[in-house]
Amino acid sequence: MTVSPGSPTRRRVAVVGTGAIVSGSHLPAVRAHADRVDLVAAVDVDPERLDAFRELAGEQVSGYASIDAMLDAERPDLVLIGTPPALHRDQAVAALKAGAWVLCEKPLTLSLAEYDDIAAAEEASGAYAAVVFQHRYGSGAVHARELITSGELGAPLVAHCQTTWHRDAAYYAVPWRGKWASEGGGPTMGHGIHQFDLMLHLIGEWEEIRAMAARLVHDTESEDVSTALVRFRGGALATVVNSVLSPDEVSRLRVDCAEATVELTHLYGHTNDSWVYTPAPHVDSARAAAWRTPAHDVPSSHTAQLGALLDAYDTGTRPPGSGRDARATLEFAAALYKAAFTGRSVHAGEIGPGDPFYAAMHGDCPDWAPEERA
Repeated sequence: MTVSPGSPTRRRVAVVGTGAIVSGSHLPAVRAHADRVDLVAAVDVDPERLDAFRELAGEQVSGYASIDAMLDAERPDLVLIGTPPALHRDQAVAALKAGAWVLCEKPLTLSLAEYDDIAAAEEASGAYAAVVFQHRYGSGAVHARELITSGELGAPLVAHCQTTWHRDAAYYAVPWRGKWASEGGGPTMGHGIHQFDLMLHLIGEWEEIRAMAARLVHDTESEDVSTALVRFRGGALATVVNSVLSPDEVSRLRVDCAEATVELTHLYGHTNDSWVYTPAPHVDSARAAAWRTPAHDVPSSHTAQLGALLDAYDTGTRPPGSGRDARATLEFAAALYKAAFTGRSVHAGEIGPGDPFYAAMHGDCPDWAPEERA
C-alpha cells in the first residue's frame, strides 16, 4: 500500500478477539500510541467478553460478532488479531482483502502452506501482515543486533537459546491447546518461537537443523519439550531448548562472538538491564564500554512493535516481522519438527509444496499426527 505525503497520520484500528492478550497487551499498546491511532471496533463471538472489553476500552469502540461484518462497516486501516491460532489465516486474509494491514499474534499461521496463503493475499491487496515478535523491538535487542550485524563483536560462533517454562494440566484444559489443528504445535510453536525468532534476528539465516521432541508429562497431541542443534550459514552453531516442563522458568539467549559474549536473561520480556556484554580477554575496556546498552530504555513489548509498524504504514513500506523475514521463523519451526519426527537433519528451503511438513507441522508422522489423520 502506498501512502501519500498528505495522508492523515491517525489510523483507524480494530481488534479481533478480546481475551487476555488483547486487553492486556494490545490495548495498552494502542493507548500508548493514542496520538497516532483510534481504536474504532472490536470483534468477539462471546457477547459478554466483548461487552467487558468495550467497557474497558471505551464506549466509542463498536462491537461486532464477526470480522466480516466489522470490515464491511468500519473499513479499518489496521487490524490487530489476538484469537486462537487456527483462526489466524482466515482472519488475516479477510483483513488484507479489505485493504487493512494486520498485526497478528504468533504463530501467524499453523503451517507454511497457510503462511503462503497470506503472502498471496498481501500481493493481491498491497497491504501487509506482520506477526507479533515483540522481543525484537526492545532497545536492548535493537542495540545487540546493530553490534552483531555490523561486525563490531566479531563473527557469531556459538549460541544457546533457551525457553524453559512450566505449564500445568489446567493450562491444557483449554480445548484448543495441545492440538495440532488448533494450536499448530507445542512449546516449539507456542512458547519458544519468541526466543528462537530473536536468535535468528540477531545471528541471521540458518542452514541445517537436527532435533528431538517428546511428550514427557502432558497428554497432548503435540510435544511438551523439543531440542535442536542448528548450523547457521555464517558457520555458527547453536542449541535450542523449548520446554513447558521446567519449574524454574527462564528465557535465555547467549551468543558467543569472536570479540564478546552477549547474554539476555529474562522471562516474558526484557529491558536494557537484561543484557550483559562480556568482552574477550584481548578487547580493551574503552572499546567494551561502548557496547553498553543505550541510556534510553525501551522494554520489549507490543507497544514497541506497534510503533515500528505504524512507522512503516506512514511510509508505505513493508513492516518488520512480515514477509520472508517472518516466514523464516515459521520455516525454522517446521524444520525442527521435521528433523525431530524423521530423525534426520533438515536444510533451509527443503520444505515446500508436496512435503507433508509444508501442510502441517506434524507432517502426518504416525507417532505424532492426530488419530483421525494417521
